[in-house]
Formats: sequence, structure tokens, C-alpha cells
Amino acid sequence: MKTKGKISETRDYVIRHWRLYIFFLGPALLLTIIFRYLPMGGILIAFEKYSPFKGFLGSEWVGFDYFKQFLSSPDFISYLVNTLKLSIYGLLWGFPVPIILALLLNRIESSKIKQKIQLVLYMPNFISVIVLCGMVRILLSVTGPFNMALGTTINFLTLPEAFRPIYIASGIWQGAGWASIMYTAALANASQELKEAAQIDGANIFQQIKAVEWPAIKDMVVIQFILQAGNIMSIGFEKAYALQTDLNLGASEIIATYVYKKGLIDGNYSYSTAVGLFNTVINVILLVVVNKVVEKMNDGQGL
Repeated sequence: MKTKGKISETRDYVIRHWRLYIFFLGPALLLTIIFRYLPMGGILIAFEKYSPFKGFLGSEWVGFDYFKQFLSSPDFISYLVNTLKLSIYGLLWGFPVPIILALLLNRIESSKIKQKIQLVLYMPNFISVIVLCGMVRILLSVTGPFNMALGTTINFLTLPEAFRPIYIASGIWQGAGWASIMYTAALANASQELKEAAQIDGANIFQQIKAVEWPAIKDMVVIQFILQAGNIMSIGFEKAYALQTDLNLGASEIIATYVYKKGLIDGNYSYSTAVGLFNTVINVILLVVVNKVVEKMNDGQGL
């Protein structure tokens, strides 16, 4: 009865102040509809032999022909495997780093030292992807600092086997510090009394983390893992394309760069849209599957 009463009160309040809700929420909803939902109509291009002169309604309908063309392409498996490897390896190596950083920062007692370390860790996030790729190219060039330190003359960006480690390591360096903010904020809610009690009982650092700090960030970790695992296929083309060379295409050519080249460079809009839509569908399926798996492993708690 109390729940029904609260719902009724909320409904009456919204009805009385509907002009206020329209004033504040209207612009945001309008922008969301215009820039998020209306462009979804563009997926029709994937099922048409699209011509910019004929438009959506005048172009010839071809159904799933472009999907079949992509799936039957000899390079399909290569692009798919490259995308999955880059995403999965990035998730396995990159996901734990922000959590570890947050746990380490939480153990620094001096607030001044903690703020300085956080500033250093957060700064790489504000470097643009293109600038980051330029820095990587300079560092790993034949005459760059890395080769000078090793006493070698290797152009690492021409080695297919070196592309993934470079991509993943630079991504961790750029984003791990910023991603740790959520976990650091969640750790602020950890009970200090329990932590002090654990210390008095002689618990070591790992036991303190397990008993006090981990429960405070567990839900956040689960949500972030589901979201990142569900976006395994969503790798932006910018960084992969900027680090790509003719000699490392065997590892660097992923679905996102393939869509960019086919759509914007070759002008094959229908085919590139079909490939992009295929990528999105796989992402949605992965998100649902990962959420179900995590629910079973986490006592029914998921997204």
C-alpha cells in the first residue's frame, strides 16, 4: 500500500508540474531523438543498392545480398578474428588495471600525495587518439627512444605480431587512470571501522581487500565488465587506422577499418552499412549472453 501511495504522489506531482518537466527535459529528449533515433533509419541502406540520387525510397531493394557477400568474403574470418583478438586481449589485460590502481590509491594515506598521483594518472586521458598514435610512432620508430634504449633498429609498427601489444599497452596507459575514478569513488564508501577492525585482527593487505574493499566495488566491477564484454566488437577505427601500415595489415585490419575504407574511401555505402549492422547485431548478442552468464555466476545480479 505504501508503494502504491508513493507512486500516486509522484504521478500527481508530475501532472501538476508538467511544464517544468517539459522545459528541462524537452530539449534533451528532442536532441536525443534527432541525433540518436532518426539516424537509425539509415540502416535501410544495408538492404538496398543505395544511390544518393535516388534516396532511401527510390533505391533498389536487394535484401540480404550484401550480408551474404561479406560472410562469403575470403577475408571475413581474418577481419573477425583480428577484431575479436584485439578486443578480448584488451579486455583481459586492460580491465583489471583500473581496479588495481584504485585499490593501490586507496591505501595512500596522504591526500596531497594521492592527488598528485591521480593527476599524473588522469592526464593521458586528455590526449587525443591521433596525438597518442603520433607519440607511439615516434617512440617506436627506427631512430626512436625505444630502439635507442635497446640498441636495435627495428620498426615495430611494420611487425604484425607487435601491433596488438602496442595497441593494447597504449590503450591501458591512456585510459586506465581515468577508468579508475569510478572504483576510487566506490572505495570511499568502504567501512573504515571494518578496515580498522581487520587490521587489529592481524589481517594482511590481501585479506583486507577481500573482506572490506572488494565488497564495496563488486557491483561496479560486474556492471563495467558486462558493458565492456558486450562491446567486444565495438573497436573504434581511429586508433587502429592511425597505427596501421601496409606491412602490419595482417593483424591491424579489423571490421571497423574495413567499414571505413569501404564506406568513405570506396563509396560503397550499402555494403559498409551492412557490415556495420552485422557488427552491431553481434554486439547485442554478446551483451545479452555475457549478462546471463554473469547473472548465474553472481547470485542472479546483472544489468
